[in-house]
Amino acid sequence: MAKFGKRTIAARAAFADKQNVSVSEAAALVKDNATAKFDESIEIAMVLGVDPRHADQMVRGTVNLPHGTGKTVRVAVFARGDKADEAKAAGADIVGAEDLMETIQGGTIDFDRCIATPDMMAIVGRLGKVLGPRNLMPNPRVGTVTMDVKEAVEAAKGGQVQFKAEKAGVVHAGIGKASFSAKQLEENMLAFVDAVGKAKPSGAKGTYMKKINVSSTMGPGVSVDVASATGNA
Repeated sequence: MAKFGKRTIAARAAFADKQNVSVSEAAALVKDNATAKFDESIEIAMVLGVDPRHADQMVRGTVNLPHGTGKTVRVAVFARGDKADEAKAAGADIVGAEDLMETIQGGTIDFDRCIATPDMMAIVGRLGKVLGPRNLMPNPRVGTVTMDVKEAVEAAKGGQVQFKAEKAGVVHAGIGKASFSAKQLEENMLAFVDAVGKAKPSGAKGTYMKKINVSSTMGPGVSVDVASATGNA
């Protein structure tokens, strides 16, 4: 039989019989039990009643969390001329064109968000097999293919979160850090759930939001009452 440490045993005890709790209780419970020696990330996972293999059931979008993610986001921008200068001034970490494409093709991907001006998509398109699986491919639907480079870079740096339904209809994202207050985590959670709700596709049938779970990097997860999270309690 596996032996568990004191921290794991204490966390399991705290989460015992805690299922389908309110958003505020989930935020406090996860925060209080994120006791690792580093600032754990707080993550949300939502099971949706969609099949992303069908175009009319794909769920994707962005949300600007009220309190950010607590994570430093490195941003790469494909742009030339004035737009490249604009990106640098806005705080982009990497700016380039063909040179950036060659760097990525060489296996170096040192960024968390990729933005491109429309005229650069002929170059960026060659990187689809590299950036696509990492959910880094610029896309006009989430504002990462744009001429407004300044706004896109500042949004990414300011805590904007992208989300996209995976094969099983699961959407997940980081919504903060254990160092956040429970109230901040609660507000970020509600903002994320609201954004996913507004992204409901036309082809979704039956129950759209089936399950919501919140956890810390090293801690157990707790299920959240869907009605509490959507304001239908």
